[in-house]
Amino acid sequence: MQSLIGLLLWIFLFLPPVRDFLESMMILHMHMQMPLIILAGFLMAKPIIKRFSSFFEKWNEDGLPGIVLFVLILGYWMIPRTMDDALLSVNVELFKFINLAFLAGVPLRDSFPKLSTTIKHSILLILFIMVTSVGSLYIFSDSQLCNNYLQVEQLTLGWSFLIMGFAITGYLAYVWLFDPDAYE
Repeated sequence: MQSLIGLLLWIFLFLPPVRDFLESMMILHMHMQMPLIILAGFLMAKPIIKRFSSFFEKWNEDGLPGIVLFVLILGYWMIPRTMDDALLSVNVELFKFINLAFLAGVPLRDSFPKLSTTIKHSILLILFIMVTSVGSLYIFSDSQLCNNYLQVEQLTLGWSFLIMGFAITGYLAYVWLFDPDAYE
């Protein structure tokens, strides 16, 4: 059932009116459409992982290769040029939907439970560095980085990335500074 919901979500996101709306504003494109595509892949992952279990057991035994692939794919789609290319080329748009769903969402589903807490926190630290550096790039750049979006949308996206970075920092500070067992 979960994989069917993921497939329906993926198809729904690919419908032209939905796709056009989510790509009409930079913040919706980056913080709504792309995470929902990853979520669709995450939801569709169980039968894929089961079907190719020998592959995942051999190449993603401890979850590290899959999470590295997830972070690399995420980093690639944070580059302003790739967002522009996805808006201008149908092939790149199709690549985005396949790439984010099956090369980011599926490995995330397979990898995350296999990772130790220390590795999970390290990944969050890497994501913090990524979102704050990209956010700073969008905010402090003097030029328009994406030709298909206004500079004010670029600033909005940059500030949202910084807010996301602060949220990650708050979570990491909480788990490192407070012991939940002391409050039970």
